[in-house]
Amino acid sequence: MALSLLLSGLALAPYVSAQAYDAPAREEGAFSYVQPLDTTILTQYGSSPAIVPSPNATGYGGWEDALTKAQKFVSQLTLEEKADMVTGQPGPCVGNIVAIPRLGFKGLCLQDGPLAIRIADYASVFSAGVSAAATWDKAIMYERGNAMAKEFRAKGAHIALMPVCGPLGRSAYSGRNWEGFSPDPYLTGIAMEETILGVQDAGVQATAKHYIGNEQEIQRNPTFDPNGTLTDVLQESISSNIDDRTIHELYLWPFANAVHAKVASVMCSYQRLNGSYACQNSKAQNGLLKQELGFQGYVMSDWGGTHSGVASIEGGLDMNMPGGLGNYGLYAEAGSFFGGNVTLAVNNGTVPISRIDDMITRIMTPYYALGQDQDFPTVDPSSADLNTFTPRSTWTREWNLTGPASRDVRDNHGELIRKHGSAGTVLLKNTNGALPLKAPKSIAVFGNDAGDDTEGFYNQADFEFGTLTAGGGSGTGRLTYLSTPLNAIKERAAKDNALVQQWLNNTLIINSNITDLWIPALPDVCIVFLKTWAEEASDRQHLSVDWNGNEVVESVAKYCSNTVVVTHSSGINTLPFADHPNVTAILAAHYPGQESGNSIVDLLYGDVNPSGKLPYTIALNGTDYNAPPTTAVNTTGKDDWQSWYDEKLEVDYRYFDAKNITVRYEFGFGLSYTTFEVADLKATAVDDAITTAAAEQPIAPGGNPDLWATVYNVTVSVTNSGDVDGAAVPQLYVSFPDSTPAGTPPKQLRGFEKVPLTVGETQTVVFELMRRDLSYWDIVSQQWLIPSGEFTLSVGFSSRDLHAFTTITPLSSY
Repeated sequence: MALSLLLSGLALAPYVSAQAYDAPAREEGAFSYVQPLDTTILTQYGSSPAIVPSPNATGYGGWEDALTKAQKFVSQLTLEEKADMVTGQPGPCVGNIVAIPRLGFKGLCLQDGPLAIRIADYASVFSAGVSAAATWDKAIMYERGNAMAKEFRAKGAHIALMPVCGPLGRSAYSGRNWEGFSPDPYLTGIAMEETILGVQDAGVQATAKHYIGNEQEIQRNPTFDPNGTLTDVLQESISSNIDDRTIHELYLWPFANAVHAKVASVMCSYQRLNGSYACQNSKAQNGLLKQELGFQGYVMSDWGGTHSGVASIEGGLDMNMPGGLGNYGLYAEAGSFFGGNVTLAVNNGTVPISRIDDMITRIMTPYYALGQDQDFPTVDPSSADLNTFTPRSTWTREWNLTGPASRDVRDNHGELIRKHGSAGTVLLKNTNGALPLKAPKSIAVFGNDAGDDTEGFYNQADFEFGTLTAGGGSGTGRLTYLSTPLNAIKERAAKDNALVQQWLNNTLIINSNITDLWIPALPDVCIVFLKTWAEEASDRQHLSVDWNGNEVVESVAKYCSNTVVVTHSSGINTLPFADHPNVTAILAAHYPGQESGNSIVDLLYGDVNPSGKLPYTIALNGTDYNAPPTTAVNTTGKDDWQSWYDEKLEVDYRYFDAKNITVRYEFGFGLSYTTFEVADLKATAVDDAITTAAAEQPIAPGGNPDLWATVYNVTVSVTNSGDVDGAAVPQLYVSFPDSTPAGTPPKQLRGFEKVPLTVGETQTVVFELMRRDLSYWDIVSQQWLIPSGEFTLSVGFSSRDLHAFTTITPLSSY
């Protein structure tokens, strides 16, 4: 069949709802095997019903005026221009919508990513999402998003492809967990909302991604026939099979926060969801996102995540990125599922023009709402030179790049990044006050993570020598400078006229008698820097530190009785050396960005008091975690890659609590150089007639507005009982009553605040419990319900360090 006919056939294909398969592979550990069909499970979450047509945008919730402007713009477009508006084209940015000069529309520039504008020079590299989550600081989450967005805007990017809440973190091994925030949906939801508000307050469109169930990298895209065309598939991508309650209470939860913050766009994900590709899954995009959550923006595909024409359009996809066919949407003469096929489908009546009009209305409404039609900076011409994804040789349209090139947009953001890096570092161990350092005169620095990056400032593959500030893939950044731990320690130690010695070759450290390396004697402190790489398109093989880091620590600690370990990691490390008596302190510094060295030295010397908390659980062993990625199938069926989310709500601390498993460091844990206390926990109902179901109201961004209404005010006093100023992070956990359906976690995070306190100071913290915080998703009535019975509220400083308790009975009068 001629490719053009094939494309036409794809465009004309009627919508087919996702269906279950006769022999899906069920998961057993990290590997798959084929077993007879479990019809009970399949009925629950093996397929997706069709929800069509895609709802039209209304602008409800504050975008009404912008919607009117968008509709006027759409009314002036030709059909060919409409096709251009929903289809990406090669150009200077990682994603491009072409200009329409006759209407004064200069096009749209979409740029990566979640910690920096990646296709750019003279831009900052901020801390990663996991670092931001570890701050547990709402102000920093907003500040980070706002500062990043100012750089995106100054470089001419209308749309920032961030923030990330998919992956949420179902598996500890997922290669992109570091781009997101936390496996806890509440913490991630707050981080999403604060980041989006910060981004869009700077006049840049935020993109919540990857929607939804994008919880592993292995087989995220189909396996294509190397001898066939760009549409010949040997095996489809993995299908994330998630039941209704789980998808609402875990994976949809932070996207609801994003929509509540009026996020401009949502990026659908690569993999299949309950059998249907996510970017054409009408239940997820039309039913959950646009109907239930009242999303008013547009759905864009992940790059190459579009696998159909009409099915995707009817399924709720509004913008095809980057526009071409093939894996990752690589441009070729093959064309596009959208593009010219949109005009064809409209002309032959397959797709109503009203659907195309709504797609563009959704795209243009946030454009007008954020004032991007007024004095928006032009695209920096240097972006075109750095863009290897669509270099100039691939451009099929003329791009008029004006304005200065290589604009320096970094401003004073290095100061913020330094602060954010310290705030996102977690002190896990501190024996006998080993930290902060007390002007040591002899310091030994070990580990290949301590020094300069020997392979450049733009790393897209693991590298042996040099400190690690970000992972790889589209979520990385291009450094313009780097504060390394070694250089920062030398600079700080010089103030004390201290001797600093260094050994950066891990192999040498492991194979040497360390005492033979020291000059002239044992140092006062040995600081070991370890790293763990993670990247897009692959999942982690283990949860240990890389480059034989455990052996490095053992080799050093064997002789050095004051060994401090610092990890720069994508997330979870199992830290088997944590109980070593000579390992006196451990700091998890995550991916802190360009000010990495200064951030860690501020903590080591006590200029900053550690206040970070773990946004995940550190188990004793990698095998203690449930829900590993699906790494292989032993069959060759086209649809055999299946991942069944049988753990349901038991992810991270919910799982460890439900199974009463001992962990090394629990969710929310983090030490300080001072101590804190909580007391006087009280809960007061805002309404004395709370009902089990929310009142019926028009759906606003985020869903039923009543779900976001405060039903209880919870107060607790927090005191700095130590002798150093610091910041406490009181955490509120809710335990649901026994009347809640089976599978409800023993407790769930439902509030947190970061509270700066001077020595002896006490502050009263208020947690506002919303209706949805006390509700579960009822699969029968298809709504959020508050269960009858007694809730227990617990406040403390981690999920297993709780000190104040009270109970509430919201439905006591019923």
